[in-house]
Amino acid sequence: MAVARFRPAALTGSVLGVAALVSLSSCSGGGPTLQAAGASFPAGLYQRWFADLASQEKIRVNYQSVGSGAGVRQFQAGTVDFAASDKPLEAGEAAAIRRGVVQLPLTAGAIAVAYNLPGCSLKLSQAQLVQIFEGKIKNFQELGCANQPIQVVVRSDGSGTTYNFTNSLAAFSPSWKNGPGVGKSVNWPTGVGAKGNEGVAASLLQTKGSLGYVEAAYVRGVLQAAAIANRTGTYARPDAASASQALATINLGADLTGSDPNPSAGYPIVTFTWVLLYKSGNGAKLPALQRTFSYALSAAAQQQAPALGYIPLPAPVVTKVKAALAGVGA
Repeated sequence: MAVARFRPAALTGSVLGVAALVSLSSCSGGGPTLQAAGASFPAGLYQRWFADLASQEKIRVNYQSVGSGAGVRQFQAGTVDFAASDKPLEAGEAAAIRRGVVQLPLTAGAIAVAYNLPGCSLKLSQAQLVQIFEGKIKNFQELGCANQPIQVVVRSDGSGTTYNFTNSLAAFSPSWKNGPGVGKSVNWPTGVGAKGNEGVAASLLQTKGSLGYVEAAYVRGVLQAAAIANRTGTYARPDAASASQALATINLGADLTGSDPNPSAGYPIVTFTWVLLYKSGNGAKLPALQRTFSYALSAAAQQQAPALGYIPLPAPVVTKVKAALAGVGA
């Protein structure tokens, strides 16, 4: 099904915050400038960090929140200094990067099932969640709320958020795994499309009866986040405590790219998110790259995550990421 594209009439809430930070981080004077593009999932936190770098160390980062798919394509083409993606590269993709690639998780978060229906408190089983996005459950009344048709909103762009969300849906249900499947873009059975987490959130805010998936930091205003059953049948909402509980069960592995689409504890749709750095060929940009990501891994930077709706990296993960960063060369 070709998904209709939603074009928000105005920026609101967290979207305005991101836009303001983009302006701040890309317009400060002096110092080196890094070009970057990718995931909208972590954009709110990244832009806060980049604004700090612009004021404290005079490093400017021009980060374009264009989605993981577009960011990876720019990284593959060599048109950016680094990229960001909510889905790490496959082994074959990584091997094709001539300069080599180092993939670093920098933060983590939950993907919320957000909806706009005041007075409704949704608790969804894994089967119910899948059936909503399959277009089989069409009215909030079927979920114990008011008689209101459900307007599903999905991502129209290639997205790591979509990859992680559909990966969970496939883990929840064989019908999804064997149907729409898993990907940065899929053939959605139902829904209207919007670009980026920002666009989906704006569409949800403007449409009563809408429901979609966004990074938890974008659940604002009249939007609420549904409680979702995890693998053990326990319902959880995408708050910091339940997301941290789930992330603690994930083994990132030696290459720091591991994930779990259906963890046994906490909120079940959680993910780390990565930056992609060239292993070599960074030249004069290397000091600025090292300083940028050393700051992102600092206690001061990681402590900013919860207030913006993200989850700090566990201390053992920070240690491993710092070691991997040291392997990035000129």
